[in-house]
Amino acid sequence: MRRSKVEVYLHFVWAVSGRRPLLTPEVERAVYACILNEAGRRRCEVLALGGTSDHVHLAVQFPSTVTLGEFMKQVKGVSSRMVETQFGEDLCFVWQEGYGVFSFSRPHKNKIIAYVQNQKCHHEENHLWPQWEEVDEETPSRSPSGGRSHFERGISIPRKQTPKQP
Repeated sequence: MRRSKVEVYLHFVWAVSGRRPLLTPEVERAVYACILNEAGRRRCEVLALGGTSDHVHLAVQFPSTVTLGEFMKQVKGVSSRMVETQFGEDLCFVWQEGYGVFSFSRPHKNKIIAYVQNQKCHHEENHLWPQWEEVDEETPSRSPSGGRSHFERGISIPRKQTPKQP
């Protein structure tokens, strides 16, 4: 190939420190605008952005020119500084130190986009994909459907085969 071809899809999840519900509608709008801007500066194509009052989900097509850690450091740093500047230090807005990041493939793209865009609804109805909701300070919840998440029921996930012993 004459040039590099990269098609990497990632779903990031991160939370407000202490899972405090600080992403009010006004703060959320400003934070999302900041995230969209910073993702664009990093040449990430934003596929979906959503969340609740205490955490954010971001689905992107990721470039080969940025590292995961660098991207999250910038997105979280720029957005928390913007909240402090725009809404005041009294809000004590800080993101949790960690984050989750999960890869997905093109055939799953529409399901991931829908899941991210409908975060508020999924949380209200407790229709969550637990493995994509757990963030350091949170205990993972299980879906009411026999312990299997919507992701596990809706998308075929290849399981590791254990080699047979002779």
